[in-house]
This record gives sequence, structure tokens and C-alpha cells, in this order.
Amino acid sequence: MEQRGRFIADLKFGLFSVLELCARYGVSRKTGYKWIERFEEEGRHGLVDRSRAPKTCPHRIDPLVARTICDARRRHPTWGPRKILQWMELRFPAMSLPAVSTAGDLLVRRCLVKKRQRRRTHQHPGVVPAVTTAPNDIWAADFKGQFKTRDGIYCYPLTITDLHSRSLLACHGLLSTKADGVFPVFDRAFREFGLPRAIRTDNGVPFATTGIHGLSQLNVWWIRLGIQHQRILPASPQQNGKHERMHKTLKAEATIPPCSNMMHSAAERQHLYTRSRTAPMMARSHPTNIRPTSSSNA
Repeated sequence: MEQRGRFIADLKFGLFSVLELCARYGVSRKTGYKWIERFEEEGRHGLVDRSRAPKTCPHRIDPLVARTICDARRRHPTWGPRKILQWMELRFPAMSLPAVSTAGDLLVRRCLVKKRQRRRTHQHPGVVPAVTTAPNDIWAADFKGQFKTRDGIYCYPLTITDLHSRSLLACHGLLSTKADGVFPVFDRAFREFGLPRAIRTDNGVPFATTGIHGLSQLNVWWIRLGIQHQRILPASPQQNGKHERMHKTLKAEATIPPCSNMMHSAAERQHLYTRSRTAPMMARSHPTNIRPTSSSNA
């Protein structure tokens, strides 16, 4: 506003042309002539910024419709915009109704919607954080999908990984997912690498059951050892994404084509995954160099 006033004042002195003034004030000739024209029509008041809001809005809610929506909300405070529009559609069939989101925005602007207070998610102080800081913070375990080996026997690979070092701690081919074959695998892993603070699994057998609190023989054993059992939500494998991503690499490198028998399949899987790959996030070092050991819990 002040700069435009000086522009007009300098123009009145007649010492500079419009082109020279536009160059001195850093504006285009079109802008300069626009301010001159507005000053001649409206005086100094014409140099004030004008509103850039559109003069017409074809999608604007009709005032009668807006008033009806607000009145319905005041009479029925528990009704949301969708229910209000459904009621209006039956009551006023000739009325052009807006979208549900538009009606909701209208209620917010008119302060007819009470803002909900965001609930804080309280977490037990003993819960192991989802982010690891050292080996043996969290292990992940799961059964890779079963497949047939060349001898015609189904193999159920049980895999255990350390989520910090991304090391494949165990990969054993079992005849089924029953707990009898799973106990020795975890027992050997605990003796070799130590006890983790938590183990993350899905809700399948033998990690959980449909009984009280999902307790099973396996996770009760973990709890007695002081290990926290973290179960992901049902049908949410992305919550155990690191382990599932490991399965993808494991399948590509060690199951196509299938091995001759179950023993060779498990051994080859673990060797190809853990020994042959590098870990870019760990300074290009092998995961086995930073994998957990039994001394981690000392």
C-alpha cells in the first residue's frame, strides 16, 4: 500500500515516465497501469488489496439447505451428517442435497460438532519397545509355507530371526506345526544365542491358541523363562514385516527347485540366507558378525 502510494506520487511529479517508474519499483508495465487506473477511479482507497475470493461458487450450499441441516442437527444432536441427509431426502425429496463430507464441514463451521478429545494409548511400562537397539531385543518366529521335497514329504520350515541383526538364527524343516517339534528348536536357539527380551509371532498354532488369552504350551514356557510374547493382530502380516521379507528372500534362494529331502532343505536355506547375503544397514558386514550370542544376556 505504501509503495503504491509513492509510485503514484512520483508519477504526479512528472520527472519519470511510467516505464521508468515500473523499472525503479520492480513491477511490470501492466501492474503499473493497473494501479494508475484504480487510483484515477477510486482515489487512494483503490490502492488497497482487493479480495481474491470468487464472486460466485456453483458448488456452494443453498442457504435454505444449510439452514435445514443445522436445524436438524440442533433438534437431534446425536445425528451425524449422513443420517441428517437421509432424513432430509425422505422429508424434502425436491431439495438438492450436498455430499456427506460437505454437510459435515458445514456442521463443523457452525460449531455444531463437539471436537473429540484424542485418547492416549497407554502402554504397560514392562512392554518391550517395537524398535530394537541391540541383538536379542526381539526375535521373530513363523512357519514358512509348507512345500514338498523331492522325496514326496511335506516340509514345514520353522524360522527364527533376530530383528536387530536380521540374522537367521534357526531354520528347521518339521513334519508338522505341532508344538512337540518346535520345543527342541527354540531350546537349542536359547542355549546358543541366549534368551531374547521378546518374541514376535502371529496367532497360529503352536504360538497361540483359541483358549484363554491365547495361551499355549509354547508361549507359557516363554513366559516362565521371562520372555515377553508379542502377538501381531490377526490377518496383519505387515506387523512382522522384517520376518516376512526374509521369507521372500529365503524362498527365492533356497526352495526353487526344492531339495532332495527335509534335512538338506533346512540346512541349505539357512546357509544361503545367512552366509551369502550382506546387510547394507550394518556397514556392509555379514549379519553373522553382529548376531546375538548367549553372552548378550550376561
